[in-house]
Amino acid sequence: MEFAYNRAPHKIAGMSPFRTVYRTDPLTLRDLVPRAIKRKPSKEGEKKVKEIPELHVNEKEKTERSNASCHSHTRKHIKKMMF
Repeated sequence: MEFAYNRAPHKIAGMSPFRTVYRTDPLTLRDLVPRAIKRKPSKEGEKKVKEIPELHVNEKEKTERSNASCHSHTRKHIKKMMF
């Protein structure tokens, strides 16, 4: 169940929660298990580490825009009440 959730694309983000965090989708359940590092990190890995915070900022902005859009859409139909 958790594997399916982590792999399914989210409507607002357009990508899975796993991809949001790790910049790649898990291929199998085995990809979700942490592994010991036996070698030095690669340059590509260092590049991904630097890209992740930027990705998180972009996803946060997309979520906030979507929430604001939904909020304004739902508020449009509410009548103001005066007491």
